[in-house]
Amino acid sequence: MAGHPRHATRSPTLSSHLPAQARGGSDPSHGSHPLHDDGRFDGTGLARFNALSPEAAHSALLHCCGSRRWAHRVAAHRPYPDFGALLAAADEASYDLSQGDLSEALAGEFPPELEHGAAYAALLALDAAHGEYERTFGHAFVICLDGTTPAEQADQLLAAIRRRMELDVDEERAISADELRRVAQVRLADLTHWLTSTDGVSAAEFGLFAPVG
Repeated sequence: MAGHPRHATRSPTLSSHLPAQARGGSDPSHGSHPLHDDGRFDGTGLARFNALSPEAAHSALLHCCGSRRWAHRVAAHRPYPDFGALLAAADEASYDLSQGDLSEALAGEFPPELEHGAAYAALLALDAAHGEYERTFGHAFVICLDGTTPAEQADQLLAAIRRRMELDVDEERAISADELRRVAQVRLADLTHWLTSTDGVSAAEFGLFAPVG
């Protein structure tokens, strides 16, 4: 008997790796998102990120991008004066990923999935498409869905997978790298959003929710 297709809240956000109280950082129903409010956001989370120990900052950043060198670089450039500076540093580190760094980061990714309540047929189609993609390219399909409504997700995901399945390996790695960069931005926003509402966090607590891969 076939198993039920995977379904969960969308995976390209840090909230999928954080404790339950941290989830929802990029959901519009949970307040403004740092990427979408013209830079006007509560700086408490960024200040707390700047104050994390090197170990805790590195552990937190591995939730945003699974490359250890990326996490080290972004952590080492603290303190950041504003969220834009943090995003700029993250982008610079993303653009500078070696092929080995990119492989390490992709190995820790999971395919994006539909919101709860998605049609069973859509879940089946996406499971099949993700499986074919992973057999072809050797890693999970990565795409940034920030700003995409739940009703749009299935069509956008299936269309993107089918389009990118036609690319050669080098072309697809380049696109995956840029999607990973965009995903990292959203996860950094989720991280600062969460740290705004928490009293503090240890490296051990972040480690409990480390991505697998």
